[in-house]
Amino acid sequence: MTIRTVAQDAGVSVSAVSKVLRNAYGVSDELRKRVNVSISRLGYRPSMAARSMRGRTHTVGILLVEMENPFLPVIVSGIMDELSQANYKSMLAVGRADTMIETSLIDSMLDFRMDGIILVAPRLKGALLSKYAKQIPTVVVGHHEPDSTDFDTVNGDDVGAMRQIVRRVHRDGRRRIEMVSIDRSTNDSDVSYQREVGYVAEMTALGLAEYIHINRLSEQHKREAISPLVARPDQPEAYICWSDLHAIDLVSQGRANGWRIPSEIAVVGFDDSPAAALPQIDLASYNHDGTRQGAEATRLLLSRIDGRTDARHVLVEGRLSERSSLTA
Repeated sequence: MTIRTVAQDAGVSVSAVSKVLRNAYGVSDELRKRVNVSISRLGYRPSMAARSMRGRTHTVGILLVEMENPFLPVIVSGIMDELSQANYKSMLAVGRADTMIETSLIDSMLDFRMDGIILVAPRLKGALLSKYAKQIPTVVVGHHEPDSTDFDTVNGDDVGAMRQIVRRVHRDGRRRIEMVSIDRSTNDSDVSYQREVGYVAEMTALGLAEYIHINRLSEQHKREAISPLVARPDQPEAYICWSDLHAIDLVSQGRANGWRIPSEIAVVGFDDSPAAALPQIDLASYNHDGTRQGAEATRLLLSRIDGRTDARHVLVEGRLSERSSLTA
């Protein structure tokens, strides 16, 4: 089955079918409908090999660091919506937070002649990202590197958001405000590190430097990592967590341990994942619009595929979703 077969069945030219497949400008709704009906009836599928020989496959590679974080599928949803409108397909891969696996998967995307790649919260360092970006149009989500000239980045305003959260918690008269982060926060491009920067900056600005304390826990086995924190005899007045991944367990175990939330201890998360809004959890959490981040990343990638070469770095604003873990 070829594009010529589709054209004959639809009673249009080969170039008209090509325009529909490329979602080209100026295609009428009637023409698009006729061609799509023929494609469906004939079971036609474009040849990726043939497309790559012509220069494009209209396929984008998406690499996730892992699947456990419920915020990442929200970003992917924004990516998929934009790709669909542009008539692009995608190949989704999961790196399992392992650098060797990530590089192997990106190499495979290059071998499959993807037109571009979107990397979501990769573990790769900037130099390696630049190496790949010189071979294929690249956009990175969840990685702060605003000085990069080789690839684009899309992030939430992690520093500003954390400062906003600290101010909001302090507004209730709380001073002993601690942060829960993860023990891999050594790379300043990580979102967790950027949130630590915001926490320290705002605590200092509020005159609370003496209360600054960051609890760095294991990213794996989150429930086990939280338990010693909950069992502490000297609890602060509030915990701000780098992610809902730890905050949800903190609220759950804290309540089971007799915490009076929020009257004695407030808890705030980050990402506003679907589980945060469950009545049993009701976790206050910062929503930095993952759908928009995914959409912005896709638009940037498509413009790079079309020939743009200047690097762009986008920060997406969000808002704090207040719930009963912060406000009674």
